[in-house]
Amino acid sequence: MIDVLYFAWVRERIGLPKERLATSAATVAELVAELRSREDRYAAAFADLDALRVALDQELSSFDAPLAGVREVAFFPPMTGG
Repeated sequence: MIDVLYFAWVRERIGLPKERLATSAATVAELVAELRSREDRYAAAFADLDALRVALDQELSSFDAPLAGVREVAFFPPMTGG
């Protein structure tokens, strides 16, 4: 099982802040593909991966990163600051 967290507009589109999933995905990209195929709201949230960032166990990562041993995946828009 893996905890998947959604932040900002990703959470708004999916309608959940967090969910626990069983997945056979080996990478973040495969997890995204599984999520996209679930329902239209997931497809909308993950339509443009260039507009998303991902963290694995609270460390910024990439979509081709492996999920082996990962307990938490978080999706969020890029941060801006100043």
